[in-house]
Amino acid sequence: MTPQATLEKLPSLELRNFGNIFSNVTRDAKSRAVGGEKLTNAKFDIIDFVMRRFLLVSILCFPLVGAECSFVANREDFLQRQSRAVQSVYHRTLQAKLTPKTAIAASDAPRRNFIDSEIFRKLELSNVPAAELSNDAEFLRRISLDLTGRLPTPSEIRAFLGDSAPNKRDAAIDKLLDSAAFIDKWTMWFGDLLENCSFPALFDRREDGRNAYNSWIKKSVTEKKPIRQMAFDLVTATGNHYDAEAGATNFPITGKTSMGPAQDTYDNMLVKASTYFLGMAQYDCLLCHNGRGHLDQINLWGARRTRLEAQQMAAFFSRLNMPSKNVPTTDFYYFSYDVSDKTSGTYDLNTNSGNRPDRPPVGTLKNLTPVYRTGETASEDWRTSFGRRVWRDRMFARNFANRLWREMFGMGLVEPFDMLDPDRLDPANPPPEPWTLQASHPELFEKLTDSFIESDYSLRDFLRLLVQSNAYQMSSRYDAPWKPEYVTLFARHYPRRMMAEEIHDAIALATGVRGNYPVKNLKTPATLAMEFAEPGEPRTDGNVATFLNMFLRGNRDSQPRSQELSILQRLNIMNDQFVTNRLKVATAPGLQAVAKITDNATLVDEMFLLFLSRSPSDSELETARGMLTAAKTTAERNAAIEDLAWVCVNKAEFLFSY
Repeated sequence: MTPQATLEKLPSLELRNFGNIFSNVTRDAKSRAVGGEKLTNAKFDIIDFVMRRFLLVSILCFPLVGAECSFVANREDFLQRQSRAVQSVYHRTLQAKLTPKTAIAASDAPRRNFIDSEIFRKLELSNVPAAELSNDAEFLRRISLDLTGRLPTPSEIRAFLGDSAPNKRDAAIDKLLDSAAFIDKWTMWFGDLLENCSFPALFDRREDGRNAYNSWIKKSVTEKKPIRQMAFDLVTATGNHYDAEAGATNFPITGKTSMGPAQDTYDNMLVKASTYFLGMAQYDCLLCHNGRGHLDQINLWGARRTRLEAQQMAAFFSRLNMPSKNVPTTDFYYFSYDVSDKTSGTYDLNTNSGNRPDRPPVGTLKNLTPVYRTGETASEDWRTSFGRRVWRDRMFARNFANRLWREMFGMGLVEPFDMLDPDRLDPANPPPEPWTLQASHPELFEKLTDSFIESDYSLRDFLRLLVQSNAYQMSSRYDAPWKPEYVTLFARHYPRRMMAEEIHDAIALATGVRGNYPVKNLKTPATLAMEFAEPGEPRTDGNVATFLNMFLRGNRDSQPRSQELSILQRLNIMNDQFVTNRLKVATAPGLQAVAKITDNATLVDEMFLLFLSRSPSDSELETARGMLTAAKTTAERNAAIEDLAWVCVNKAEFLFSY
């Protein structure tokens, strides 16, 4: 058997697992090269040849475990995803090291909308106290970070604290929703969701494709395009994936799957679409085998589905055509793909190679045409038909309601957030025992879904609904007994460790020392990390990239973002030159402005507002004033200011939106 034939016979799980391990090496080699000298096509071929041979040797030399199914191979990993999400949130509430604040009876918590009614009602029934509302300084820091990824400035904080208008929180929310910083933050969010990166494991999008995709996403957020329209445009896009106006074509090419037949690409397209848009990653399982015997313990809907049904869904993409552009290496479109649709074609059950198990005929059925999961057949162009059905599917609204809730509240109403179970979500039609409804608050989840639909799938309107609720505006500080089993009740606001990009930008903006990061094939350098088109940047500054990577920003491919804390993160905040070089009065305009303040108490207050978005406590003020008073010369005073800035950045709360 030839090496290629051997690879084609290997089970999909092992191919994916080993592919993830070695694709990182390949991607790193390509990324470094593209950041410096331009690789020739021959050099790319050498990299691919070596890595694929390495992949083959590794698979052949090591025993395979759970070859047929990723669930069988990683049963505990699947079964414990929800409990791990709960534990992660629980530990973050402890790691933020916030001073406790008196909790109140849930019956006394003020209600503003149906979110509050549902959250506080369940707390009452569970006899669990609720946190008090956050104070104004806490609220402004939280809402600024959550909506824009930026800290409020000292002047913004003082103006907000001094405002006596009863609707000032709503006004602050509206201002942030209409800001340029909001666009940058949510362009980043959609980029994460859609996995926009230059060099994913299965194909090369390259920087020009990544830039076009990022530009399309940013334009969509700027123009307030409904999320339903974004999804439809992504599913049905045609054109060249390097062109900014056709940037949505980067979604279809995300499904490209090498080393297998065309059906592998159709399958991968469905996996991406169902995961991004429906929150139903279980299709990745169903496209290899029936759900029964594999999904029985984790997904009732999936356990009832067959591989044939999943393949009929994948058939919506079986006329997708994505040839590479045949142009000279010097042409702008070299290494790009043209996305279009063929006029004929079916999903054929005739494969015995590739990244998934063989696809034999089912009885006399050899060629599949599209059937949506709810039973409808294609009534027009197949991708267009899927695009219309996917956003009209109630699972689409449920998915985004849950993802956006998770972003604002720190945990989904359903976890795992990408394994929604259609048969366990409707409180009016509960599942048979021993199954239970999947959402922690089933009625609330359905009301949120309805509200998202009624808003015409508006990102800003739905976020406004969430953050105007008192459930969102509760304090993270909580002095009642706190247990992991309380996490799904949302008795308090859950701190989140800031994203890597937010940490970078908080330090850059507070000190006034922005970056200058050229990005390949973009005319304007990035100055803030939230402007990056992907987490791999800045490729032109390895030190900054390493600092950002310490905060687990992922790669939008094999490594997801994480909010986990580590000793290395603490050490980098203490010692990394990205931080220490910016905390020098001589080079930081922000600190120079602080140094001009002659009154020590006012200076300390400014410093705390600048980095921590709050005034110092009495003990903090006394200690900081002592540091400044002891300074006898300008140099000593500047050194004390730098030390004070370092202390603020290294306080545990600096790293959190709380």
